[in-house]
Amino acid sequence: MAKPTSTIHKHVPTEEERQKQSLDQLSAELADNREAITKTLDIIKELHESGLLEAAESLLKAKGPISKILIGQAARKPVTNTINNLMGAAGVLSELDPALTKKLLNGVTSGLAAAEERLESDKKVSLLELVKVMNDPDVNRALGFGISFLKGLGQGLKAEK
Repeated sequence: MAKPTSTIHKHVPTEEERQKQSLDQLSAELADNREAITKTLDIIKELHESGLLEAAESLLKAKGPISKILIGQAARKPVTNTINNLMGAAGVLSELDPALTKKLLNGVTSGLAAAEERLESDKKVSLLELVKVMNDPDVNRALGFGISFLKGLGQGLKAEK
């Protein structure tokens, strides 16, 4: 009959064996991903030749001073005002009906084209012409829109106080 096992011998690899095993795994990974590694090396080579790799390295080395400068610039009052204005404008734009906005912008485009033509003629507007043009449906529509806009703007300004 065989002797019972009283001790278990666990094989602990030496440093040299661990390094060899790591190199074997790395070689297998390199072989499996040859095309991707080759493309990566090509990209790195192009970055190096163009000087971008050196610039990126310099940026990484100077990340502390650069981040202080960026934070300092971002904290300036004009920058914070700009950010706050953009956020306010985005909030207002999100409340507007896109169809109405498109209609209004198309009207502005048409109005600018007509105004440009008028500027080229350099003709003076007479009081009689001003009274006559009030009967034009397009002008009347624009005036009504403008008056309503001004009234709403005034109400909004009053509510802000």
